[in-house]
Amino acid sequence: MKLVRLQELKRKLMKEKNFSKIWTFYMDEFADRSEFLEVGEPVKNAFLEAAIPAICQKMFSKNAKVSAPLIIYIAKHQFFHAPVQVDGQSGGLIFFADINMGLLAVSAGYPTTDEVKYSRFSGPPKLEKPSPYETIRSRL
Repeated sequence: MKLVRLQELKRKLMKEKNFSKIWTFYMDEFADRSEFLEVGEPVKNAFLEAAIPAICQKMFSKNAKVSAPLIIYIAKHQFFHAPVQVDGQSGGLIFFADINMGLLAVSAGYPTTDEVKYSRFSGPPKLEKPSPYETIRSRL
């Protein structure tokens, strides 16, 4: 799969004020395509693993239960994506490490409705060490 449209997604993430447009572009161009789901490696990322529940608890409630996400990393594009479950509601995350910015989107209604809550967020300051993540395979 050609991932050149990730650059457009990155631009939208940085500039677009309507978060729904960003998420719709991601879903239409990437997430709904089976070949996209085959690209990348499952990873552990301490920042994202801590940020996802913290952001979700601010979006919903401090008692919101957030399932541990399966984070996928596409190294060539420094791009992370993951499905997210919050109190049984579906959502997802995108994050570009090179610009240190991401977007979290979660369905806001139960049962699932068209209402979606969004949060655009920034990562921690750039680290001097090159790799803030480790691949799961490297630990096996």
